[in-house]
Amino acid sequence: MDVTVTATLPADIECRIYPVAKDAAIQLPLESSGLIAEAAKASRFTGEAGGWFEIFVTEGGQTVRAVLLGTGEGRKTDYEKAGGTISARLLTSGVKRIAVIADGLSAESLAALSLGARLRSWRIDTYRTKQTEAQKPSLESLHLISEEKADAPAFVHADALVSGISLTRELVAEPGNIIYPESFVERCKGLADLGIEVSILDETDMKNLGMGALLGVGQGSPRAPRMLALRWDGSEGKQLNPIAFVGKGVTFDTGGISLKPGAGMEDMKWDMGGAGAVAGVMKALALRKAKAHVVGVCGLVENMPDGNAQRPGDVVKSMSGQTVEVINTDAEGRLVLADTLWWAQETFKPKTVIDLATLTGAIIAALGNEYAGIFSNDDTLAGQIVKAGEDTGERLWRFPMGDAYDKMIDSPIADMKNMGSRYAGSITAAQFLKRYIKDGVAWAHLDIAGMVWADKPGSLHDKGATGYGVRLLDQLVTDVAEA
Repeated sequence: MDVTVTATLPADIECRIYPVAKDAAIQLPLESSGLIAEAAKASRFTGEAGGWFEIFVTEGGQTVRAVLLGTGEGRKTDYEKAGGTISARLLTSGVKRIAVIADGLSAESLAALSLGARLRSWRIDTYRTKQTEAQKPSLESLHLISEEKADAPAFVHADALVSGISLTRELVAEPGNIIYPESFVERCKGLADLGIEVSILDETDMKNLGMGALLGVGQGSPRAPRMLALRWDGSEGKQLNPIAFVGKGVTFDTGGISLKPGAGMEDMKWDMGGAGAVAGVMKALALRKAKAHVVGVCGLVENMPDGNAQRPGDVVKSMSGQTVEVINTDAEGRLVLADTLWWAQETFKPKTVIDLATLTGAIIAALGNEYAGIFSNDDTLAGQIVKAGEDTGERLWRFPMGDAYDKMIDSPIADMKNMGSRYAGSITAAQFLKRYIKDGVAWAHLDIAGMVWADKPGSLHDKGATGYGVRLLDQLVTDVAEA
């Protein structure tokens, strides 16, 4: 869907949309303004964010399709939700060209509205061959009628976020036979055209570096593992130590020898949601030319159960030199992250590291699909991330960590085991990762298992890939690195 900012209403508009704040008086530049206001009141339209009232009226001898769109209390997230409602209502309605009559709205509010509309309209129809006309998207263009300039920073930022989130959703939504470590890397190579420095390690490189934890996960698959690093330095060399975003990229997770149940296993194509978010936010930062030094690192493997697969009880040696007893091959993400985190710190010398991973089912049991879990060794960093989550609607809830939980992953024959008991599973997974964080590094682990995929539509996404994490990390960079 194309979005245009223009000062005049095009003649071929099929639907006019009028933003209305919560409990505001309804006064429209239409002959039927009074009638519309009375009808909206009778229909209990109050202007709540995402509220919708639609009516056909006569204007200048012509029939006009008019919509009142609730923008709530005027927060950025209210305008995003309102924009999402536009696409949810009109994407497949048969309408092609619509306009938002946006007199008096700021560029920031309009950008948020357009962001919501474009995110909610995103779909992956690559493999659909038999859609009816009613199933196909009809909405082609959204015109924002305003005196604001189309090249205002808010619009540039929104465009960058849409592009970044779209990349994340694409990577997450694609099936496992299409996206695997090598093809994930191929899809990201084009980011070099945006000024991102792209580095790739192959299997031989990782063997030479001693990445036994990551390589052990991938040894049962014919798909070779990869390490992908994306570096953006918009600080003009002023920030010597980058912020590091590290993503778990298990492109398909069968559980390995500790095989998952068959029912629902198809969902495990999105077990690379953390890596997908890292790739997406790096694209967004480059597109908007963020004045920050950031590196994104993705550890990419496929976890399969062939005759060469890792066994429960195996002991592997990580790049850090620490050894791990593999109790369960389905607790593989932390093994991938162990080597990815260590390599990222050794290579780029960050002072702040944030990892994102669809790491545990336990986090879904605790938080459902409403919050991601956050674990951290630094209160300031944790607070900054939680605030960024509140500001973007990508919310997080902080969990405790401590020595008592750490002891639960001690092994009798190695430095640690890759899982503890059945209790506190998300916390013991975080304690495992903490052992791979160097002294003096501020670190946060985001367990996003319940957030990267949705079984029902939301205000900014349809069923499927959500793109969770891109807006969160972009906001953090804005708040912390560009402040």
